[in-house]
Amino acid sequence: MRVLFMGTSNFAVPSFEKLISEKFDIVGVVTQPDRPSGRGRKLQASPIKLIAEKNKLNIFQPEKVREKSVVSQLKRLEPDVIVVIAFGQILPRAILDIPSSGCFNIHPSLLPKYRGAAPIQWALINGETETGITIMLLDEGEDTGDIILQKRSKIDPETDAILLYQQLGNLAPNLLIHVLRRSIDQLPMTQPQENSLATYAPQLTKEHGNVNWNKSAVEILNLVRGTAIWPQAHAFLRDNLHIKILSCSLMSINSGKTFPPGTIEISRNKQVIVHTARGKLILAKVQPATKNKMSAHDFVNGYRIKTGDRFISSSQKNNDL
Repeated sequence: MRVLFMGTSNFAVPSFEKLISEKFDIVGVVTQPDRPSGRGRKLQASPIKLIAEKNKLNIFQPEKVREKSVVSQLKRLEPDVIVVIAFGQILPRAILDIPSSGCFNIHPSLLPKYRGAAPIQWALINGETETGITIMLLDEGEDTGDIILQKRSKIDPETDAILLYQQLGNLAPNLLIHVLRRSIDQLPMTQPQENSLATYAPQLTKEHGNVNWNKSAVEILNLVRGTAIWPQAHAFLRDNLHIKILSCSLMSINSGKTFPPGTIEISRNKQVIVHTARGKLILAKVQPATKNKMSAHDFVNGYRIKTGDRFISSSQKNNDL
């Protein structure tokens, strides 16, 4: 089976490496162009490109995959199937029609739930306890194609976006190989998505990380988990000090004093507690602006935080200006 692989991010790496180790005939690899990265803004290749170079595979890096010259190049490869995982561009009909067995896409949600660019993040933000992987036939819509196979996966309460990204990325390879091997002899059976059940997971913006302390402790914890990759949950403390909240946990016993939402309380055993509209959070790790990550204990000591100090959200800060 001649496979054209299209992918860019780390999420696609386990499946790409599985295709290579299983000796599939990979006739080409399409990935996003090298992009400036880091403080030095040096051009950096995608993880998929680095693996493709190591394995001496044919690499394409078009700015726009829908350009006629790109489509012509891909047609000449004569793939039986195109595998698309976290590629970063929507494919036009001209590419979807190239392979005889179709274009297979791996999406990290149980479609039709969480169509879109950030299904892992939104599943966590919304407090889901289960998600999964969907392999589908691509069409011209955004994650609207017919479903070939799905696999469910539980979300543990401690799991954040970084861990769930890895969890689902590692779940995908065996499913992909199963579908591809089954497709050698016959086209896969598919099931249309129930569009009335569709939900959407749009790309996150920096504003999505803004903590609203008037929400419950559970909702804020889920925000911290869901934004752990980017933009990360954040708020302001006194003197406009910008703080990223990297990890926290629910306080199981909510007895004792009650403070306004966002207020910090230092407990007798030195726990750093933040009050919310409903419930309390125990901070574990934070990152002040321009500083390294640090434990909440070190943060309190280094910045002389005391009971009664109060976090505010970005919107509250702007209203005070």
